[in-house]
Amino acid sequence: MDLFSYLERELATFDERPLGPVDSAALSQICMVDGVGVIPGASGHSTDAPSQSRAIGRLTERWRARRVPSVRFCDLFRAELFEGMFRGLTPERVKHELAALVASPRFRDLRLCDYTSVMDGAAHVQFSATTFVWHGRRRDSDFAYMAFRGTDNSLVGWRENFDMAVEPPVPAQRLAVDYLEDVARHLPARLYVGGHSKGGNLATYAALRCSEGIRARIERVFDHDGPGFKPGFASAGEFERLAGRIHRTVPEESVVGMIMETPAPTLVVRSTARGIDQHSIFTWEVSGDDFAYADGLSDGALLTHDVLAEWLDSLTDAEEPRVVEALFRAIDASGVTDARQVFSGDARPVALVVEAARTMSHETRDVLVPALSRLAAITARRALQRR
Repeated sequence: MDLFSYLERELATFDERPLGPVDSAALSQICMVDGVGVIPGASGHSTDAPSQSRAIGRLTERWRARRVPSVRFCDLFRAELFEGMFRGLTPERVKHELAALVASPRFRDLRLCDYTSVMDGAAHVQFSATTFVWHGRRRDSDFAYMAFRGTDNSLVGWRENFDMAVEPPVPAQRLAVDYLEDVARHLPARLYVGGHSKGGNLATYAALRCSEGIRARIERVFDHDGPGFKPGFASAGEFERLAGRIHRTVPEESVVGMIMETPAPTLVVRSTARGIDQHSIFTWEVSGDDFAYADGLSDGALLTHDVLAEWLDSLTDAEEPRVVEALFRAIDASGVTDARQVFSGDARPVALVVEAARTMSHETRDVLVPALSRLAAITARRALQRR
């Protein structure tokens, strides 16, 4: 059974059964919907972080005035803004999911509000968040789930992922803390935060770095195959403050979730796909009202983690930002516009990037080619060791 089967057959409301991992996964994908003009919140698209902060401030004032507008999933569907509304790695599946949520007795009465979005190529920022609120028959069943959008297909979003490994905190991480602080204080007492891919990292980071008053209200942090943190950036002591409340899931052949480190326990989910395609939550297997869990990670996922950890550790603090800058200059020069083509290992676009690197300036070539050669050598050596 997959996520769509779960949405079609699950009849219990959130009054009857609390929000769980599969519910979080579903909402983390709907966070990929472009809600401008439909979901109330900040003043639509922002193009820079300062204007985003001002928008969040205005949002807070509306909460204080107790005039907070919201919509349901059916309002998104009725808007019929389907062209360009759906983002992410599999936009058609997000569209399919929206239709399922509209019909679902469990999800259809959730209220959507506080949509906010930042896309700034110059500052390497791709950030979006949506809040889902449940008002039950009993006040003690009320809750809010704050979902942070993962990386889409844009090179801006993927550049920010690399920056997270080099010079954290990145702007999206800071914006996630601001969003949680400013919006949560006017939500129901019970809070959940979560996200998929980069959104999982943002949810965890926001919960780690928010004020203690907000953190105490968080019942669960859901991190679905999100990258970790640069070694030394988030301490074990910080994670201890959320002990037992971080629910981290990765597929058997995880790639993104193997990047950097996370002290939180990790559960491994079965998937119907192979390789990088397992990153899509729509391929994750569901059993009952939870995921179907595997015994452990595949050898490939462990290899990915070890290779990336050794490669990043081999770069000095001065080299890291130069390598990232050179890599994305080469990607830009190659003409590739869809980040999935490069980071899924597709041979042709990778070859275009390598060729672009060889024909660029001496400075870019002299930084990037040795770094990629070192990565290839580490991969080959580690692969031989596992045979």
